[in-house]
Formats: sequence, structure tokens, C-alpha cells
Amino acid sequence: MEQFLTFWDQWHTPIRIVLILLGTVIVRWIALILVKRVIRGIEDGTRNHKTAKSDSPIAKARVVQRAKTMGSVLGNLITWTLLLFAVGSVLSELGIAVGALIASAGIVGAAIGFGAQSLVKDYFTGFVMLIENQIRQGDIVEVGSKSGTVEEVTLRYVRLRDYEGAVHYIPNSYINLVTNKSRTFAYAVVDIGVSYKENLNHVYSTIKFASQKLRQDPQYSHMILEDIEVAGVDQLGDFAVMIKSRMKVVAQDQNTVRRALLGEIKIAFDAAGIEIPSPEYKNQR
Repeated sequence: MEQFLTFWDQWHTPIRIVLILLGTVIVRWIALILVKRVIRGIEDGTRNHKTAKSDSPIAKARVVQRAKTMGSVLGNLITWTLLLFAVGSVLSELGIAVGALIASAGIVGAAIGFGAQSLVKDYFTGFVMLIENQIRQGDIVEVGSKSGTVEEVTLRYVRLRDYEGAVHYIPNSYINLVTNKSRTFAYAVVDIGVSYKENLNHVYSTIKFASQKLRQDPQYSHMILEDIEVAGVDQLGDFAVMIKSRMKVVAQDQNTVRRALLGEIKIAFDAAGIEIPSPEYKNQR
């Protein structure tokens, strides 16, 4: 017993530090497992839950995306919280007055606080965005002058990958306006010009014929939610009459449907003899 007490007196500080670090690692491991299980439970429950017809697969996918985003943020929060706790406990074991250190850090923090305002704003804005569910992983968004698919959302920044594959890291404090193109539905908007000599009713019916053909295509039918809306003449240009139309589609598929619809309209116009003029056409007149 005496040997044990002697050993403890000599080595209790290193032993306590090792136990603190080991305990921190174990608690973090358990906490992250629990977070992953909760997120997995939400995902499985959302996919398997059978409710009203209004509970669409799109809405379920959005719930899963939000759960993954919150899981990532919670994981980072747990890690940093436990890390600060471990550092404070180790310093206490080494005989360093943590209270005085915190007070000193507060004074230093006040001195450099003006330079860290953007960092504080990053975290505050990121927290608000997550609470309000403005951005989730997998969303297609426009943030400032950048647009792309959201790959990561943290309390510090949002990571986007654009159409060309470039990755953009946008600090949350720079985000004043978010345009989210991934909520429930979108519109594939098509503007197409025809010659002044064309009969507009014939043009409208041809556009609708092309859109119906696209709806029957198995490759695109699951993306289209409603028949096309032909708004009519949108502009009288120098050499063409501009017709505006739109088709309601699944969110994130608007660009795919738009390109396919333009292709079908071009084929239908060619078959119907409808002319799509160009600047060269104007010069030839």
C-alpha cells in the first residue's frame, strides 16, 4: 500500500493527464457514433416512412440532406468542445491557473477582437443559415457571384463546386444573398425567336407538340412535373419575335430539361418549316 501511495505521489499528474486525454478520445468516439446513428435513423425513417401522397421523394431527399448537414456541424462542434475541455483540464493538472489564463486571454481577445469581427460574423451567419435551413449539402445555389453544388456547410464557410469543377470556399460573413435552386421544384425557362412572318398560333402549337414529345421520353419524363406554359410574345426584337415558355420540373433538373426542350423545339420547328432568324438573316433581307 505504501509503495502504491509513493508511486501515485510521483506519477499522479502524468496518469491524470493520460486519463483525461484517453477519456476525451473515448467520449468523442461515443458521441460521434451516437450522432451518426441518429442521422442514419433519420435517413432510414424518412426513406421508409409511408405517409400522404404529398410527402414526395423530393421532400424526403431534402430531409436527408439537412440531416447530413446538421450531422457534420454537430461533429465539428463536439470535437472542438471536447478539445477545449481537454486542454483546460491538462493545464489545470500542470498547475497552470486556468482562470487567470482565461482572464488574460479575455484581455488579449478584447485587443484583437476588432480584427476578428469577420470571423465572429462567419460563425454567427453560419449558425443562422443552418437553423433557418437555407443551405444544405447537395443543393444548387448562387451565392454572390458564384454558383454551383454545395459540397460542405460549416459554421465558418460554404464550399461550392461549379459546373467546370472549380471549388469555391465562401466565408459565411460574405453571404448576403442566397439563391437556392433545389427546393421542391423549378422552371425550365426557354426563350426562342421566330421570324416576323410566322403565324404565332402555329408556333405555339409546335412548341407544345415538342414539349409533349419530351414528356413521353423515358429519359426525361420523371423530371417533368407539368405541361409547358407558353407565355407568348415577350419581346419584339430587331430581327425576331421572342417567345417565352416555361416547364415545371424537379428542382436541380431545370438545366437538363431546358437543353433537351430546346433540342426538341429545334427539330419540331425544322419539320414544321418555322424559321429561327439570325443577324445574318436580317442582313440578307
